[in-house]
Amino acid sequence: MIVTWMLLIAMLVALVNGAWNGDNLNRCADVQSSSPVVPLGSPVNATCVVDKGCPLFLGQAVQLEWLLDSEVIPGSTEFNKNETKSTVAISSFNHTKAVLTCYIKNFDQIVGGVQIHAGYPPEVPQNLSCQANLTRPISLTCSWDPGELQTYLHTSYSLHSKTRESNYTYEAPAGVHRYTIPRSDLSLFSDMNIYVKAVNELGQAISTAITLEPVSSAKLDPPKIEWITVCKKPGCLQLKWILIQNSWIHIRSLNLEVLVKAADSSNLPIKQIDCNKTKNCDVVTLRSLLHGTQYWVQIRVRVKKGPWSEWSSSQTGVTLESAPTGRFDTLANVSWYRKPTQLNISLFWKPSKQFNANGQNISYIISRSHKPQLGILCSTSWKYCTFPLSSRVKKVYLTAVNRAGKSPPTVIHIYPPQDQTTIQDVTAVPLDNQSFLVHWTHLVSTDLTGFVVEWRPMLKENLSHVHFEKVDKNQTKLILAGNFEPYKPYRISVYPRYKHGIGLSHSVMAYLRQKAPSTVPEIKIKNTWMSSVELTWEKIPLDQQNGFIQHYTIFYWGEKEALKVQTADSKTTEIILKNLKPESLYTAFMMLGTFGGSLNGSTITFKTDHFDMMITGSGVGVLLIIIIAFLAFFSIQKSRIKVRLWPDVPDPANSSIKRWPPESTQYTRGSWNNDEPNPKYLSHLSFLDLTTKLSKEEDDLWFNSTEDTSDLGESLCGSPLIPEYTASNSSSVPYATVIFSAPCNSPAPEEPPAYLRSESTQPLLEREESFSPQCYQNVVSGVKSEQCFFGQFQDYIPETVDDPAIAWDDFPFLSALSMYDNESD
Repeated sequence: MIVTWMLLIAMLVALVNGAWNGDNLNRCADVQSSSPVVPLGSPVNATCVVDKGCPLFLGQAVQLEWLLDSEVIPGSTEFNKNETKSTVAISSFNHTKAVLTCYIKNFDQIVGGVQIHAGYPPEVPQNLSCQANLTRPISLTCSWDPGELQTYLHTSYSLHSKTRESNYTYEAPAGVHRYTIPRSDLSLFSDMNIYVKAVNELGQAISTAITLEPVSSAKLDPPKIEWITVCKKPGCLQLKWILIQNSWIHIRSLNLEVLVKAADSSNLPIKQIDCNKTKNCDVVTLRSLLHGTQYWVQIRVRVKKGPWSEWSSSQTGVTLESAPTGRFDTLANVSWYRKPTQLNISLFWKPSKQFNANGQNISYIISRSHKPQLGILCSTSWKYCTFPLSSRVKKVYLTAVNRAGKSPPTVIHIYPPQDQTTIQDVTAVPLDNQSFLVHWTHLVSTDLTGFVVEWRPMLKENLSHVHFEKVDKNQTKLILAGNFEPYKPYRISVYPRYKHGIGLSHSVMAYLRQKAPSTVPEIKIKNTWMSSVELTWEKIPLDQQNGFIQHYTIFYWGEKEALKVQTADSKTTEIILKNLKPESLYTAFMMLGTFGGSLNGSTITFKTDHFDMMITGSGVGVLLIIIIAFLAFFSIQKSRIKVRLWPDVPDPANSSIKRWPPESTQYTRGSWNNDEPNPKYLSHLSFLDLTTKLSKEEDDLWFNSTEDTSDLGESLCGSPLIPEYTASNSSSVPYATVIFSAPCNSPAPEEPPAYLRSESTQPLLEREESFSPQCYQNVVSGVKSEQCFFGQFQDYIPETVDDPAIAWDDFPFLSALSMYDNESD
């Protein structure tokens, strides 16, 4: 388009430049085309003739070219004595509008041109219709459809009407395809012939004419229902209606439609009434309605075959009641209450296709007898009931009751609970925004008679929301249609029906649509260690899940660490994040998702420990166990360990003979002091016989010797108290060595034996000097004071002992030595 304007401007400039000889310029060239308006795509021919006598060119030869807008089009040129002629032929003109110019190339001069338009002839107007407006001002408006084809040419439309008296033509504004005929040109009750004509430069088209009576084409205002009343017979209503705005129209010229809608939202067939054939058309009687049912009624009218008015506002009416008719579809869920004498029954029911309530206020009675007033188990206005029942009762009766009467009882057989099932798998998938497709598989069973599909919203506990459907045994799928809500869970169960009861169900949870959860659980830190942390959370409520929870996803990262992800199963509520750095700060958050979307929770921070309390605690615990075990072992093996570490050398002040020779029992005291603290028993006694008496020098040498005398316990005759004793028993430490001056079998010596203390380094007592007597003395009379070797002898003054028995009680070890002396005698 810009190029075209530029060419036109250039041509105008050229014309201005030659304006001084404009007449000569017009006489110099002549451009003609086959037609200025052509059908789109048709051929176009044009010629350009230039006179050689034109003063602009001074008789010079010219070179002619053709331009279609800015496009050069080849042409043919002929030369003769007086003129130069060029011809161009365009096989298909595909422009809706273009300028074809004749151009002298060697003079750069446009000498002529022509503008060509292309398009299509008008299409026949369609769907001509007229509608009268009977309100003030009265008029008739006609409209039509120009068609889908665009002509690319200016097309005018005119509306033509013919009556018996006159003809009228009305030009429609450009681009408008309707026209309103005023009341002055109308004959409301006479027929008019009306058509539309379309015209452009390529032709014209006329629509199909319609004949109508203006008043019959009027769309009346909605009528008004004055009242609705009940007939004397059940199932009948009467109503009266009027026209408000168009009351001057005769009612017999009208047609009437009545729309009746029951309370359960089911529409009855529309009733049509021709008032020309009906007496008292303004009063309409509706028959064959349900008894005791509330109805909403609407009407609309039209004149003859004209357009229908809008529906009137609705009015309600209730038919007379009668006793309910028909039976119920039932579902009895039976379980043991007190086995095997009492059952618990959950009974659900719904009207069958043959059931009619025939009343407004319906109640239901369940009884053990076919007479509702006898053995009543339950009376309710809901369509379910739960009650206990004796296991001896085999059937109950369900009856519907209204103010007009009772329905025939529906027999319900009661069977004990069945522990078997043939259902293997159940799936429920959304079919659309209002229904589920339920599919199940089952095992083959000869007792199987069918299935029961039950569904209920899981967020509503009231049993009134339980629905069920019974299907044949050969059916394995069912479409559930109802008022299902999106993002809410539903439990769908399939029960097998047997000849003698209903088996165990198989249930699934289903969502019609899913979206992201409404909330994300809060993460809590349960335990932290050196390289791991345990996180826990609580499950969100079912009403906030909005779908099936896929899994819990934990995102966490540390300082200068990359983001890490760990997932937990949807059934768990805790997770352990491992491979963390000790004493480091981490940030984490949870993402919770369903199949319909996901939601991120708030972030938390935690810090790992410097050392692992679990390992430290475990080590301390193991160490305590080892210590306790060692102490227990030490307490049990105390005596053995003490003997191993410290040989048990008895205290001579608190000692007793471990074992007495059988032949010396006559010297044994009848009782010992029971208050003796921890009596010690001697390990063994050593006796040494010397054939000759030691001289004083040898005696001093003996006692002053520093050599070990612990082996002096080896007796020449052996120990009379421990026959098995030998000198090689090094683990036994002798308490003392007894030296005899004569062989052990010789007669009693005149002088008493000498006692030598053992050289053992083992202390006799913790404080030997405190508990041991300063000097032991021989109990035999006449002992020299130099023969005391068991303590310090300084300032020792022997006392006179009146009763030797008292001394033996105080010194039991010496008593044993005395007995040995007597035996030797």
